[in-house]
Amino acid sequence: MTEKAKIMDAEEIRRALMRIANQIVERNKGVGGLVIVGIHRRGVPLAKRLAEAIFKLEGEEVPVGTLDINLYRDDLSTIGYQPIVRKTEIPVDISARNVVLVDDVLYTGRTVRAALDALMDLGRPKSIQLAVLVDRGHRELPIRADYVGKDVPSSRKEIISVRIMEFDGKEEVVIIDGKSERT
Repeated sequence: MTEKAKIMDAEEIRRALMRIANQIVERNKGVGGLVIVGIHRRGVPLAKRLAEAIFKLEGEEVPVGTLDINLYRDDLSTIGYQPIVRKTEIPVDISARNVVLVDDVLYTGRTVRAALDALMDLGRPKSIQLAVLVDRGHRELPIRADYVGKDVPSSRKEIISVRIMEFDGKEEVVIIDGKSERT
């Protein structure tokens, strides 16, 4: 697999997250009743960054939670005998709140479907909104993001790799020429 193109650098990621933060505040008419939930793995630090950006805009903290969806996946039997289960930690009751679900890449929609199921087991939010850094298309389910950092038309044979400091030691989004049909 070879790196085909860099589509976002650190500054473009920062600007995209600031733009999304502005859109979240505007759509929700402030931050009252808002909670941000990052999907493990890369959605978690992105959710924290969005909360920090919203704090800079509004001067109010927004609760941030983490969501593990592994046991809700429809491909659980194909990803391994013992999937890695991480903690779901949401510091407030999500019932009657506006939840912003955060992930790095939106592809088929199956991860988001699993996340919706996991959230509904935790309460009945007023609304669930979806924020993603990259939307690459190729949906298999009727799911769309409310907030998108960048739309990247891609081939199913390509892989969109979001690299962030917390996990990768660098900040960038790249397209990798891959051989598999899925990422």
